[in-house]
Amino acid sequence: MGKPTGFMEWERQLPEKRDAGERLGDYRELYLEQPAETTREQAGRCMDCGVPFCQQGCPLGNLIPDWNDLVFRDRWQDAYKALSSTNNFPEFTGRLCPAPCEAACTLSVNIQPVTIEQIEREIIERAYSEGWVQPQVARARTGRSVGVVGSGPAGMAAAQQLARAGHDVVLYEKSDRIGGLLRYGIPDFKMEKWVIDRRMEQMTAEGVRFETGVDAGGAVSWKELRDRHDALVIAIGAGQPRDLDVPGRDLAGVHFALEFLEQQNREVAGDSDTPDRVRATGRHVVVLGGGDTGSDCVGTSLRHGAASVTQIELMPAPPSAREADNPWPQWPLIYRTSTSHEEGGTREFALMTERLVGDDAGRVKELHAVRVELARGDNGALRIVPNTSERVVIPCDLLVLAMGYTGIAAAASLREQLGVDVTRRDTVAADRRFRTNVPGVYVAGDAYRGASLIVWAISDGREAARTVDADLIGGRERLPTRGIHQPFGGR
Repeated sequence: MGKPTGFMEWERQLPEKRDAGERLGDYRELYLEQPAETTREQAGRCMDCGVPFCQQGCPLGNLIPDWNDLVFRDRWQDAYKALSSTNNFPEFTGRLCPAPCEAACTLSVNIQPVTIEQIEREIIERAYSEGWVQPQVARARTGRSVGVVGSGPAGMAAAQQLARAGHDVVLYEKSDRIGGLLRYGIPDFKMEKWVIDRRMEQMTAEGVRFETGVDAGGAVSWKELRDRHDALVIAIGAGQPRDLDVPGRDLAGVHFALEFLEQQNREVAGDSDTPDRVRATGRHVVVLGGGDTGSDCVGTSLRHGAASVTQIELMPAPPSAREADNPWPQWPLIYRTSTSHEEGGTREFALMTERLVGDDAGRVKELHAVRVELARGDNGALRIVPNTSERVVIPCDLLVLAMGYTGIAAAASLREQLGVDVTRRDTVAADRRFRTNVPGVYVAGDAYRGASLIVWAISDGREAARTVDADLIGGRERLPTRGIHQPFGGR
């Protein structure tokens, strides 16, 4: 334990952010550099609990108290070794993870938790600057080949672990660049894409081969990919968006969130603009969906120079503090303000869209909604009840749908071409070791559990790789296990 009284001496402190007015003029990351001494003090707030609930709260089982103590003692290289022993990509999670570890931190019982996510980011960025992040090349090759389809965090984690185990790994991506939603779903103001490119250099040196433009199930069949390799890992995410079934849905100006976000990321990457690009400039933008994707659309719209931005959530606004039925160390169901919300826009809660109204040119111009309330039915379950006496009309000439995802888009092709079982939720069915019903075919990440957190994706990728490696070499497990967590059942 670094300092037994640290949590009493130092308050929680995150790095400063660039001024909102400044950052709305670009797509660079928001946070300024944090002094090493401040990070050291923040790590010293860790109590090194006898039962580390933070570690239980982390799907990766990160050794959080260990590397907090090492940072406090200025043993940064050892902290990096502890961090990278469980997490392939701390530079991703240190920027993008919602930090369930912090929600589970013992300090969260009555004060502010340790800044675990920021400390994680400081460790990995120092490791890069000091040259500690080096390729981990396998000492011997197995002669076995593995194809990994999908280059998001699950696919990247699986590919890296399998390459380090000595297998010949090809990572396939449908798009023109590697990264999945990290590349084309996460705005650059949350994570600039050189962060992905930097890690790809290490993976290339470790033997991973990247192939982009591979349309699995389309131009290249799933069976063909399976026949190329001794094992195949499906890590294609769960990117089928939830649609809006109301009158007026077919009007111009209604777009899915990923279409909107991908186009902006491509522009930042230097791709040429297209005439049909979705622009929020001068428009009254409404974002349907109160989650992180919706927040990303708010920040992007503000950077475009929208006339107004309104984010709508179907459910009522959550409380400002935990309620009695939501005790620590559960994830706190409380009102949160993202960095995009700090920059502007309006948030509306408890509104259900009834219809869209268009102008004479066939473009959406208004969103008509009704206020809703939560009520308990006879069985005790909560249900949404419209209050028809309170209807709302919101100006809207650009509607962005960010209402979540319903499963994988490739469900039909996987069944037909490879015989893979798919669940009722349109995810790939698998056992608790990520094996599908087809021998030699595995799954990882959102394609297995549905849309979830980046830490679960990396964890699943690591766990799937452990199973693949053991199956290929005859049952002996060589890759590290997650330990305290068990994967979510996929059937």
